[in-house]
Amino acid sequence: MLFDTPVYFVFLTIVVVCYWRLQRGGQNVLLLCASYLFYGWWDWRFLGLILLSTVVDYFCAHLIHRSDNPIKRRTALIVSVSLNLGFLGVFKYFNFFIDSFSSMLSVLGLPVSDTTLQILLPPGISFYTFQAVAYIVDVYQRRLKPADSMVDYALFISLFPHLIAGPIQRPSHLLPQVQAARVFEIDRFYSGLQLIAMGLFRKVVIADNCALLADAAFSGKLGEPNLAVLAIGAYAFAWQIYGDFSGYSDIARGSAQLLGFHFMVNFKQPYLATSLQDFWRRWHISLSTWLRDYLYIPLGGNRHGEVKTYRNLMTTMLLGGLWHGANWTFVIWGGIHGAGLAIERFGRRVLGLEAADAAAQQPPGFVSLWVSRIFIFHLVCLSWVFFRATSVGDAFDMLAGIGRIEWLPEYGTAFIFLIAFTLPMFLLDLLNERRGEEYVFEGWPALRRVGVAMSLMVATLMFAGSSANAFIYFQF
Repeated sequence: MLFDTPVYFVFLTIVVVCYWRLQRGGQNVLLLCASYLFYGWWDWRFLGLILLSTVVDYFCAHLIHRSDNPIKRRTALIVSVSLNLGFLGVFKYFNFFIDSFSSMLSVLGLPVSDTTLQILLPPGISFYTFQAVAYIVDVYQRRLKPADSMVDYALFISLFPHLIAGPIQRPSHLLPQVQAARVFEIDRFYSGLQLIAMGLFRKVVIADNCALLADAAFSGKLGEPNLAVLAIGAYAFAWQIYGDFSGYSDIARGSAQLLGFHFMVNFKQPYLATSLQDFWRRWHISLSTWLRDYLYIPLGGNRHGEVKTYRNLMTTMLLGGLWHGANWTFVIWGGIHGAGLAIERFGRRVLGLEAADAAAQQPPGFVSLWVSRIFIFHLVCLSWVFFRATSVGDAFDMLAGIGRIEWLPEYGTAFIFLIAFTLPMFLLDLLNERRGEEYVFEGWPALRRVGVAMSLMVATLMFAGSSANAFIYFQF
């Protein structure tokens, strides 16, 4: 896979240089070829999956658009959605269900063969599948006109900056950009460079250094689980996954801007959230809004009473957890967030806080604001333990350490190290929260933004963490 090596940036440079010498039609053909090369670099056999689903979706969308026959339209929708979700289910969850079934048989004392079929997971299948499903559903609901060109639709699905780990692009946002002519804008180009530099800083300096602490805590290198080890592991992984995935998103968005595209913002200072609902408005926004619009609302949303609303919240978050990986740890992680969202909604309804907030229209005070932020941050950190642990048992073992108070000198060193590599990102988030910009220093002149990007690159070279940590969301 090209993205996990410096070769990606050589690849990106060559594509950008050639791209701006062509007209729109040639640009799209070049980007489509480059995207398929990018995807096939890891394993060319998986190109067949994305090609087949692209062709089927393209023709199903046109059949849906041209027909007024409800049966034909619904049949084409079912064919497209079933194919995409079928591929996702087989390649992502086959091993999970086989292993779970084998474990159940073992518990029952029945003989289980050691020979099981292991299916390799195609990179990025979760992301481009959700994008394809959104497209066909939008066409079916007549919110979107299907792409006239197969090349345009194929590029919408496979555009290489977002292909492997998102952000999941909405058809109504990206497809019109693919179909329109792009004009080189130096300001957007500079912004793209700054986003890439910021993404590398978040990944290489923040995430990779925090990964060293998280790995030490969860692997037992810091000793048996206790309160200090739990805190080091949970805090370190919280900032690792945030730096890792927001860093990838910045690199993807920056790469897209070098090509004249705009990708949606995927993170908005999530650890400054004051509630779980607020957290999910800020964290992995492309996924949370997809789950809201294509799962939660079709299930009924909050339109059919409180009990069904809680059911819909729990169902959505359980499936959102399962989307992240074929492991019961992700299901429990989703369940924690689903239950938390339901409890929040119930509590606000019982206490009448929704009506009070609407009437007051005033921001919370400083103390209540930070109490809420600290509480939600720690709740999210505890849920991350299930996300990071390799098994449910390991997660509970880690959480059991909360009742054991021990202290070793190396814990102090670990906390100092953790603060040193998370404080810069925290301060940047505070600054961005106050300024309300799409990215830090967005309003600065172009040359000053280039200076910021160069400073970030120097810091990245000086304080880079372990180079062995691939982007976490590559596995999803």
